[in-house]
Parts: sequence; C-alpha cells; structure tokens
Amino acid sequence: MKAGTALNARLDHRNPLVFDTHELGRRPGALQRLSRSVSAPKDLGIEEVVGVPEGDSVELELRLESVMEGVLVTGTARASAEGECVRCLEPLRLDVAADFQEMFTYPDTDDRIRGAAAAPGDDAEDENVVFLKDGLFDLEPVLRDAVVLALPMQPVCREDCAGLCPQCGIRLDDDPDHHHDATDIRWAALQGLAGTMRDGEKDNMGGADAGVDEKQEK
Repeated sequence: MKAGTALNARLDHRNPLVFDTHELGRRPGALQRLSRSVSAPKDLGIEEVVGVPEGDSVELELRLESVMEGVLVTGTARASAEGECVRCLEPLRLDVAADFQEMFTYPDTDDRIRGAAAAPGDDAEDENVVFLKDGLFDLEPVLRDAVVLALPMQPVCREDCAGLCPQCGIRLDDDPDHHHDATDIRWAALQGLAGTMRDGEKDNMGGADAGVDEKQEK
C-alpha cells in the first residue's frame, strides 16, 4: 500500500471490516479487545485452489493496543474454506485459523514518512506503512494476506488419500484392490512376434495335412 494513497483514501465506518480506534484516545498502553463476526469478502483465499466462500461467516478476535506510533492490532480469524483435493479431485472443506499482526500508524507520527523530510531511498520503507484514517483502519488487506498464508497450497481431503488411478482415473480409495496387469513395453514387440510365429505354424500344419490327403487319394 502506498503511503500517499493511504493518507488520501477515506474509509466507510459502516463496513464491518473497518474499525474505530477513537476509544483508545491515543493513550500509550490503552487496550481494547473486540470480537466480531463478518461476512467473507470476495476472493478470500488462493484463486482456483481453496478459499472461504464469499458471504460465509468469519469470526474475528482482535486486540487493539495504543502505542506511541499508532495502534498495534493483533488477532485471529477463523472460518471454513472450500476447495478440491489435489489427489482425487473430490470437493473438500477445512477449518482455517489465521493469525495476524499489523501496525496502523498515526498520520502525524513521523514527518519523514509524510514526506516533509524524506531521505533518498526511503520509498520502499514508506510503502510498508499503513496509516490510520480519521481514527479508522481497514482490516481487509491484512485479513486477505493472513488467510492466504494459513491455507494449504495443495489441499487434500485427508493425509492418506490414495488419489486416482493414472491409467483409468478411478478413485483408488473406492477400490483399494484396483490394479492393472502391467506389461513391460520392452517385451511387447517380442510378444507380438511370438504370436505371429504361432499363427504361421498353424497355417503350415494345415497345409501339411492337405498334402497327405492328396497323396492318399492318389
């Protein structure tokens, strides 16, 4: 997030993921604990892999602590995520608990951050600063990052999922004894040649019988 963008943007206090810090009163050491149930925003998770469905309940437990620079927010988000097992491709649902911590800085805390006395090369550091806006902060970007880190990149329906048969695609957990007779491809050509030779021997035997019968008729 750009520092300039953060300072200029306004937040809607009606948004359930926007929180008000005025109760802390900028008193270092002041503490506030909050619990809130919110609806999951769109695309909360890893795209096309696993995520919390839009509108599902997300339970938030937050600790807001006033410090000299701003408000330190520590919390946990709990929800249920949906996806697809990477082994057997069956739908799955799993519980996710995402921990996070973020410092929301007072806009007037540091003149260097605001640009009044910015030193060359400080841009990268400024981009990591998240400002309070009229005493409010938006938790959604922090929540997104935390949930993505808490979710598995390769979700499975269970740890011992056997997956699919690579030859026919059947789900192996549904048929534990499923197998295919394996033929070494190095011997396939020889087996075909052997079959051809056996067919040729049968033809020759048939020809010999016919010759014997002709002699007997003579």
